[in-house]
Amino acid sequence: MMTAIEKSKLRIGTRGSPLALAQTHQVRDLLIAANPDLGEPGAVTIEVIKTTGDAILDRPLSELGGKGLFTREIDDAMLAGTIDIAVHSMKDVPTYLPDGIVLPCMLEREDVRDAFLGRDHARLADLPEGSVVGTASLRRGAQILAMRPDIKVISFRGNVQTRLDKLARGEADATMLAIAGLNRLGMADKASSVLEIDEMLPAVAQGAVGVTCRAGDETAHRWLAPLNHRATQLCVEIERAFLTRLDGSCRTPIGGLARLKRVEDPSGTVFFRGMIIRTDGKVIHQTTREGLAADGVALGDDAGAELLAKAGPGFFQVGA
Repeated sequence: MMTAIEKSKLRIGTRGSPLALAQTHQVRDLLIAANPDLGEPGAVTIEVIKTTGDAILDRPLSELGGKGLFTREIDDAMLAGTIDIAVHSMKDVPTYLPDGIVLPCMLEREDVRDAFLGRDHARLADLPEGSVVGTASLRRGAQILAMRPDIKVISFRGNVQTRLDKLARGEADATMLAIAGLNRLGMADKASSVLEIDEMLPAVAQGAVGVTCRAGDETAHRWLAPLNHRATQLCVEIERAFLTRLDGSCRTPIGGLARLKRVEDPSGTVFFRGMIIRTDGKVIHQTTREGLAADGVALGDDAGAELLAKAGPGFFQVGA
């Protein structure tokens, strides 16, 4: 008797966190809905792959090298032929993909904003002086310190539930997470409040889910094509061009967000806002761009070049 894996037409690689699995199940369901030939039992299987970022939880991401922490082992499995496609949170995907791997598909973007989760207070502004906020993100930490220099920011790693457990144990007075992840997990009620983008600029590609495959896999490309949301893809490409110019990673506090004037018109006008901020929150450089979506990648690159010039060497080192 054939096993499900032997009958499998499509093997999807993913991390094993509840959020990663929720995103992967969404992709699987969309693939089956769009491609009836994937609907038979066992046609699609999910392979959980542990990444470096998942394995090392006792050190900040900035100390682990930043790039590829949540994708490297998955990329290796794809190139080895163990999996056919992989589902990623786009904010975790390095701007340079390994040779032979492409990114042809992004789902429609979720809410891009950051959520505030407080033990006893509903908003960042309400926290008493000297409160402790836990976060795994240098971007969030730096923006928190810019708004509230009286607050202590500590490293807070782990999946969503792990961070909620740490919060409940009193390891911090508050934490912050992407509202997109909470929405996908059905846990939006855990957010005490949501920060608007004028208060806290999101990470590049926050809220977006991407699917990679091998460059020459025509079947995977055909299956994925109906799932791609062009407006999301365009905006994320602009943001990633900005990040590429800055050579950004988990070591650098960077925010960037591109938005189309009309989501239904990916050929229209696009607005971009980018920011770099020193890790202690004391110096911020920001810029904006507006232009045709067709020129979006160039706009993102130009915005990155401007901020790179403003920053100068050593910008991200406290005391620089």
